[in-house]
Amino acid sequence: MKAIWSAAACLLLPLLAAAQAVPLVDDTPSPPNPETQAVDNTVETTEPDAPEPPTDPDAEPNSTASGTPAFLLTVSATDEIKTLLERHLEIQRYRALTDLSDDELDRLLDMARLDAQKLLATLGYFSPVIEITRDRADPTPGRAVHISVVAGEPVQVSQVQLRFSGPIATDPQAAAQRALIEDTWLLPAGNRMTQSAWSAAKQQALRQLTSQRYPTGTLVDTLADVDPITHTAHLSVTLDSGPAYKLGPLVTTGLQRYDADLVRRLARLPAGDDYDLTELVAAQQRLSSSGYFNSAFMQVDTNSNPEAAQVMVTVREARLQKVTLGVGASTDSGARLSVEHHHNLVPGLGWQALSKIAVDRETQTIGVELTAPPDDRGWRWNTSALLQNERSGSFDIGSHRLQFGATRLSERIDRSYYVQYDRADTATSDALTAQVAESVSVNYAFTLREFDALPFPSSGWAVGVELGGGTTLGHDRAPFGRVLTRWQAFWPLGAHGDDAASDRRAGRLALRAQAGAAVVRDGVSLPATQLFLAGGANSVRGYRLRSIGIELPDGQITAGRYLATGSLEWQRPITSNGRLTDWEGVVFVDAGSVANQAADLNTQVGVGAGARWKTPVGPLQIDLAYGVQVKKLRLHLNVGFVF
Repeated sequence: MKAIWSAAACLLLPLLAAAQAVPLVDDTPSPPNPETQAVDNTVETTEPDAPEPPTDPDAEPNSTASGTPAFLLTVSATDEIKTLLERHLEIQRYRALTDLSDDELDRLLDMARLDAQKLLATLGYFSPVIEITRDRADPTPGRAVHISVVAGEPVQVSQVQLRFSGPIATDPQAAAQRALIEDTWLLPAGNRMTQSAWSAAKQQALRQLTSQRYPTGTLVDTLADVDPITHTAHLSVTLDSGPAYKLGPLVTTGLQRYDADLVRRLARLPAGDDYDLTELVAAQQRLSSSGYFNSAFMQVDTNSNPEAAQVMVTVREARLQKVTLGVGASTDSGARLSVEHHHNLVPGLGWQALSKIAVDRETQTIGVELTAPPDDRGWRWNTSALLQNERSGSFDIGSHRLQFGATRLSERIDRSYYVQYDRADTATSDALTAQVAESVSVNYAFTLREFDALPFPSSGWAVGVELGGGTTLGHDRAPFGRVLTRWQAFWPLGAHGDDAASDRRAGRLALRAQAGAAVVRDGVSLPATQLFLAGGANSVRGYRLRSIGIELPDGQITAGRYLATGSLEWQRPITSNGRLTDWEGVVFVDAGSVANQAADLNTQVGVGAGARWKTPVGPLQIDLAYGVQVKKLRLHLNVGFVF
């Protein structure tokens, strides 16, 4: 430990692109028909403005600032219609007029009928029966207005016509994009015609048009032709694509310390590629997460040549150096303190450097990592040194690790290959000399993620594989091989119907598995850092961190050559007043084993229940688990999601 702290000083030295606002306006009038009502701007208009709120936010809907409303309004209708009318009827604005006369109130009631008809049309009811009555009681505060609504049969969509104009209509390469817009139209025949659904369907179609190849696409003609006699609606939408855009050169502003070529290599947007908003957002994220920039914004200049449109990049550089202090805690390793020093441009080398010291109850670490700027394919050379003391099973392990290789990180796939030197000194409290094991190996690591959202996935899967081979060092040299595989998946439960909220309430199953093997000749000692242990919040809950291993004759636990763990967890959202919250309840069962021979794997099981909370830094995991073999309860607290 003294050697680690004495080395500290030396090691520490070295959303989206904004979419263009496109007005969604219906400008194609319906032909006159005495029996057919053409409703275009009715369903096209935005949601009605809410009435001015009362001074007291906890007051009843009919209260005023003075506490004496001009009239009392009640609505008899279904909950959906009642809520809409109580919030958006214009007559509600006049309750605060203390000098409102009977004649003025009668005039407002006549207007309220027309207002209610317009509001009901936004819900798809074009033939409602509306009855408005009022009690002419005296004095004025006793006047009561009652609105009774029988909505009638809602209008349903009977036909949808999606038309395309511009290059997208004839370009064979756009066939898949046209099919996507048509197949995912949100208001197909048979659905109820409402203003919100109509607007949402058009907006999605426009987003799908402008997100690929055609950033200047527009809605040129939209029409909802409603027949109140047959309660049907014919929908017509024409999308004009405008020209297809291909990416041209990057034009970067905001650079002071770095050159434009670094931005190009980080963005990885080859000239000549078709415009794709998803790729621009991913490139923007790569710039922001590179460490070189605090922020980055990218957009295509639609005023430039569509065949080679300039990509405008605006960046704000991060500080050349920064120090980060971290404080945390977990039930596995206790309180944690860390200090990190970042240097974005090491003098004479031009690489990034990260030096770190981290201390908790189980592990003390000091290390430095140097990373080169990316090449044209996104690969980055890196080298690192790590000194670590940790409690591993029943033993204290002092380890050294040196690594040199290359890494390529992306949104879905991470890959790396590297040469690694390991040394582990293993000692117990009563040992006079430590057991030393050394090795050198060549390794390859691969991770593939297919989650729907991070860091709070609700569906999808991921797999990771580490492969290595090398030789031990010292007097008894022997070849060895090592493999470690990880898998995690989230399986949503429920019917997966139109009601997405109901599906989320059904919860999901979270499954996790890990298997590893270190193959070497019997009698050969591998560094403990190349072997396996299990137990803890992210392994087998109900057991202490790294406490599942090989039990020696004296009862001590040491690392083994084979590992197998698995977990099954049911996660279910917690609701409050019918609304989803940021909390989830879970029940789970974990199992795992470590052995020196695959046939000797003897499963140890943990069961329990807990909760999850969505925090800004990831999910907070709170679990109370019972270790079946050790017959003990253990609380596990952990924050974050990493795969």
